[in-house]
Amino acid sequence: MSPPASTPATHVVPEGFKPPKVTHNTRVLPGFKLSLGLTITYLSLIVLIPLAALIARPWEHGLEAVINTVTDERVLASLKVTFGISFAAAIANLFTGLAVAWVLTRYEFPGKRILDALVDLPFALPTAVAGISLCTMYATNGWIGSLLEPLGIRVSYTPLGIFVALVFVGLPFIVRSVQPVLAEFDAEVEEAATTLGASPLQTAFRVILPALAPALLTGFSLAFARAVGEYGSVIFIAGNMPFLSEITPLLIVIKLEEFDYAGAATVALTLLSLSFLVLIVLNAAQLILSKRGQK
Repeated sequence: MSPPASTPATHVVPEGFKPPKVTHNTRVLPGFKLSLGLTITYLSLIVLIPLAALIARPWEHGLEAVINTVTDERVLASLKVTFGISFAAAIANLFTGLAVAWVLTRYEFPGKRILDALVDLPFALPTAVAGISLCTMYATNGWIGSLLEPLGIRVSYTPLGIFVALVFVGLPFIVRSVQPVLAEFDAEVEEAATTLGASPLQTAFRVILPALAPALLTGFSLAFARAVGEYGSVIFIAGNMPFLSEITPLLIVIKLEEFDYAGAATVALTLLSLSFLVLIVLNAAQLILSKRGQK
C-alpha cells in the first residue's frame, strides 16, 4: 500500500497582521545622527568658521577701505595674471591630459606602470621643490632654458614660467578624472560607429568626447582651482614682478608681512569670491552635460 501523498505546507497569516513597509528612506547603517553631527562639526571647524572669519575681517576699516583695496591697480593686475594664466594652463592640461589618459588606458607598452605612477608626481612632490626644479631647468643656463634662449624664448622669471608651473601641478587632475571613464567605455560602441560608416574623427568627436565631457569638465575645474591657489611652485619661477608676473597669493603674503591684515583678508576674499563664481559656472555646465549624456 503506497503512503499517502504529502500535502504542501500552508502558512496561516494571523488576523490583523500587516507586513512592514519598506521605503527608500530605510537606513541600513545605524548611527546617522552621530555621523551627521560629526560631519557638521568637522566642516564647521575646518571650513565654515575660517570662512566666516575671513568674510568678517576686511570690514574693520569700513567699506571704503575694502573698495580701495579691491580696485587697487596692483591687486587688479595680480588677479588678471592669476586667473588668466590659470585658465590657460587648465585649457592646455585639458588636451594633454586627455592624450595621456588615452595612451595609458588604450595601449600596452613597456614602462606603462612607471609612466602611470609619474602622473601623480605633482601630488607627492612638495610645491617648493617643484618650483626650484622648474626654475633650474628653464633658466637661461638650464637644460631646457639654454635651448630656448637662442630662439628668444625666456621661461624663468616671466609669465610663461607661471604657465609652465601651473601646467605641471594641474595635469594629474585631468588624467585621473578621465582615465576611469575611458577604462569603462565600451569598445563595442566604437565598433558600432565604425560599422555604420563613421570615420575615426567622427567617432572621436560624436561618440567618445560626448561621453568624456563631464569627466573632462570635472578635471578642468579641479586643475583650475588648484592653479588659482598655487603658491609654492610659482614664486620661484615667476620673478614676482608687480604688474607683470605677481600672483594674487603672493600679494596676500606681502600684505601679511606688512601687517595689513585687513587688506590681506580683502584680497583673499576677492580671490575666493571670483573662484567660487567660476566653479559655480563650471558645475552648472557639468550638470547640463551630464543630463544630455543620459538622454
